[in-house]
Amino acid sequence: MIPIYLLVSVTSVFGHSKPILKNQKSVTATILGNCNTCKSAIEKAGSQPKTANVEWNLDTKKATILFDSKKTNSDEILKRIALAGFDSDQFLAPDQAYAKLDDCCKYERVSKVLAKNTKLKIEKNESENHSEMASAKELVQLELVFDKYFALKDALVATNGTLAADKAKELQKAIAAVKMNELEMNAHMAWMKVLKSLNIDSERIASSKDTAVQRDHFMALSKNMYELMKVAKSASPIYYQYCPMANDNKGANWLSKEAGIKNPYYGSEMLTCGKTVETIK
Repeated sequence: MIPIYLLVSVTSVFGHSKPILKNQKSVTATILGNCNTCKSAIEKAGSQPKTANVEWNLDTKKATILFDSKKTNSDEILKRIALAGFDSDQFLAPDQAYAKLDDCCKYERVSKVLAKNTKLKIEKNESENHSEMASAKELVQLELVFDKYFALKDALVATNGTLAADKAKELQKAIAAVKMNELEMNAHMAWMKVLKSLNIDSERIASSKDTAVQRDHFMALSKNMYELMKVAKSASPIYYQYCPMANDNKGANWLSKEAGIKNPYYGSEMLTCGKTVETIK
């Protein structure tokens, strides 16, 4: 048995040991921040148990990123960190995420130019065919999710709880099949924000055949699907529609491929109650 004092001595000399991950790869990246609060937030956002570990140096602004290459990649990790509010030399944080940072973390966003130039350099070096294939791949993934949502909406228009439950199960499968590391930046970040809620609401609709219950969860599902459709590409216009009578006269929205109103909250009772409030192209 190794004496405790010897273990303490070894740790003090060599520092904390880094985790060893399966299929481990390592990269470094510049990530902006000002203080130890930033350090904690950056490392928490990027790290995942048995998948990724991020260590950020306050003085150099450099992060050492270790990851299991079969489970994730450096882009996905840096996107999570950007979503938490921190610019890197690869990805910019959304302005809303940056605005929510503690005052001590409000770094000067000088990396904005660097990150854009990095992105432009990558895009310039890619062939036109490669870009088209990547866009098509993203479109196929999310179009399937959208199509399953529309099928669920149609089932609620028909006030068919059994069919709605079946369509919600198909939606769950489409959601699970999405590979978010293959999504473009904006779609990836929107997907990360709504994924948990999409899973919860689609599961609750799938587990009930009561259309009243299903419609309650369809409201939240539609709100999050709207956030995704706003940033993701779609092959055709999408109509964001509104019924003032739904949700106990508080109003509720849904999305449709058709400009004509077919109300999923009332079905044949008030089929055409509502209006289009936005067209997403």
